[in-house]
Amino acid sequence: MAAPFLPLLVLCPLAASLIVFVSAGRLSARGVGWVACGGVGLGAFLSIVLAAGLVSGPQDGVVRANLWEWMHVTGFSADIAFMLDRLSLVMILVVTVVGLLIHVYAARYMAGDPGIARFFGCMTLFVAAMLVLVLASDLLCLFIGWEGVGLCSYLLIGFWYDNPANTAAARKAFFMTRIGDTAMLCGLLLLATVTGTLRIGSVLAATMAGQVPQPALAAAAVFVLVGALAKSAQIPFQTWLPDAMAGPTPTSALIHAATMVTAGVYLLARLHVLFAAVPAVMALVAVIGTLTLLMAACTALVQSDLKRILAWSTISQLGYMFLALGCGAWQAALFHLMTHAFFKALLFLAAGALIMRVDHEQDIFRMGGLRRTLPGITAAFVAGASALAGLPLVTAGFYSKEMILSGVWHARLELTPHIIVSGRIMWGMGLLGAFLTTLYIFRCVFIVFFGDAKTAVTSRTPGLMAVPLACLSFLSVFGGVIEMPDTIAPVHLFTALLSPGAPPSPAHEPAWLVLAGAVVPLGGLAVAWVLWGRVSPIMREMPGQAAIIRLARTGRGMDVLYDRLLVQPLRLLVWLAHIRKDLLDTVAARTVMMTREGSRLLAWVQNGRVRWYAAWVAGGLCAAFAAVMLS
Repeated sequence: MAAPFLPLLVLCPLAASLIVFVSAGRLSARGVGWVACGGVGLGAFLSIVLAAGLVSGPQDGVVRANLWEWMHVTGFSADIAFMLDRLSLVMILVVTVVGLLIHVYAARYMAGDPGIARFFGCMTLFVAAMLVLVLASDLLCLFIGWEGVGLCSYLLIGFWYDNPANTAAARKAFFMTRIGDTAMLCGLLLLATVTGTLRIGSVLAATMAGQVPQPALAAAAVFVLVGALAKSAQIPFQTWLPDAMAGPTPTSALIHAATMVTAGVYLLARLHVLFAAVPAVMALVAVIGTLTLLMAACTALVQSDLKRILAWSTISQLGYMFLALGCGAWQAALFHLMTHAFFKALLFLAAGALIMRVDHEQDIFRMGGLRRTLPGITAAFVAGASALAGLPLVTAGFYSKEMILSGVWHARLELTPHIIVSGRIMWGMGLLGAFLTTLYIFRCVFIVFFGDAKTAVTSRTPGLMAVPLACLSFLSVFGGVIEMPDTIAPVHLFTALLSPGAPPSPAHEPAWLVLAGAVVPLGGLAVAWVLWGRVSPIMREMPGQAAIIRLARTGRGMDVLYDRLLVQPLRLLVWLAHIRKDLLDTVAARTVMMTREGSRLLAWVQNGRVRWYAAWVAGGLCAAFAAVMLS
C-alpha cells in the first residue's frame, strides 16, 4: 500500500517546481510561495505517513517501488526504482520537514525579489532531486539525484547573477563538485564491471560474500570517497562552500542543513558495508574528517563575516560526521546529521533575519549590543549556537556529539596491517574540535549581541519568518533526547529506529567519558566569555593582519594553491592552443588564396585564341634565345 507513495513523495515538490517555472510572471509572489510550500508540505506529510507505516510494520520491512527498467544489456541492468528503509526514512524526514520550514521562511524573506518564481522553482527542484538521491535503490538512479542537487546548487548560488562575484562562486562550486562527480562515476563503473549490477542491495551482498576482488573494491571505495568529499566540502575540496554564501540566505540554509552537503555523508552511510570491507579506506575517511574538523574550526575562529563563520562551521561539523563514519559509527553520523540540520538551519535563518534588520550588514565587528533591540532573534541564535557547541544536557548537539565521541573512543583504525591508530587519539582530537567550536560560535554571539550597540535596527521580523525560527529552536534544544548515553539515561530511540531488534550495546564506557564531553564545551564557553564577552573584554576588535591570521582567514591559502597549480597552467595551455590555432589557420588561408589566384591566372591564359597562343610561343622562343645568348 505504501509503495505508490514513494514516487508521489518525489512528484510533489517536482510538480510544484514545474508549476512555478511554467507560470513565471503569471502568479503573484504570494501564489508562488503557496505553491512551493504546498509541494514541499505535501512531501513532509507523506514522509510522516510513510514513517508511521514503516515503524509500525515488520522490523526488517522495506518499501520498494520499481518504476521501469532503464537499461538491460548482457550482464548488466539498471532500474529507476525507489526503496524506503530505516536509513532513507531518517533522511526524507530531515529533507522534507526542515525543507518545509526553510520554504515558509523564504516565502516572506524573498517576497520583494523580482526573481521569486525562479528562486522557488530551483528550491523545490532541489528538494525533489535530494529525495531521488535518498530513495534510489540503484546507484545509477542515485547518481541522477546526485547531479540534480549539484545543478540546483549552481543555479541558486548564482541566483543574483548580475553580480560577477556571485556567478564566479556558482561556477567554482559547480567545477569543484564536478571533479568529485567524475571520480564517483568511475567508482560506479568499476562496481558495475565487477558485480554486473548497480542495485545497492546486490552490490553490498556481493561485497559481503567476498565476490569482489579486493583491489577493485579498494579502488571503487576511493573513487566513491572522492565524490563524497567534494559534495560535502571536505579536505581538499573545502574551498567552494564558503563562497557559496553568495546565494540568498534560505538557499544557504537548505544547502547546509538538508540537501547538498549532507549527500556525501548519506552516501558513505548507505555504502558502509563496502567501506567496512576496506579498512585502510575507512581509516582514511576518519583521518580526513578529523583534519577537516580542526582546520575548519580554526578558520571560523578568525572570520569576520557572519555567514562565512557559519559556512566554515558546517565544514567542521561534517568533519565530525566523516570521523564517525571512518570509525564505523555510521548511526552516530546519521544522528549528528539530523541534529545538525536543526541547529544549522536555525543559525542561518536567524542570521538572515538579523542581517535584514541591520541593513544587510554582515561584518560582526560592525554590530554589537543587539540583544536589547532583537531579543527574539538573539534567543533563536543563542539556541542554535548552544546546540552547535554541544552544551551539556540542554541541547541536541550534545547528545549527537557524545554518541560520535563514544563511537570514536572504541574505534581501531587500521591504516596498514602494521600501522594501527587507537581511536582514543581521534577522540582527543574530537574533544579539541568541540572546544574550538564553542570558542568560535560564542565569539560570534558575544560580539554581535553583547557590548555596545554599533548599528541601527530597522523594521520588524515578519511573523512568517518567526514561526520557522521557533520550531527550529525547539528541535535544536529537545531534538536530541531520543538518544542518550547510558550514564545519563538508557534512551536509545534513534538507534532502535535505525536497527530495530538489535541488542542494546553494553554500557561499558566510563562515566568520565561523558563528563569530559560535557566539561570541554563549558570550558570553551568560559574562555570565549573572558576574551569577548565580559564587561572589559580582552579582544573586541578585528583580528590582526599577521601572516598566520591572513592564511587562516583564507582557508590556508588553498584557493591560491589551486590557482597556481591548476588554473594558471590551464590558462597557459589555452593561450598556447589559441596561438597554434591562429598559425595553422593563417597557413591554411594563405594556401587557399594562392591556389585560387593561380587558377584564375591559368584560366586567363587559356582563352582559345590561336593568335594569342602563337604570340605566347614566339615570346617564349625569344626568351629562350635570349637566355642562350646571355649564358
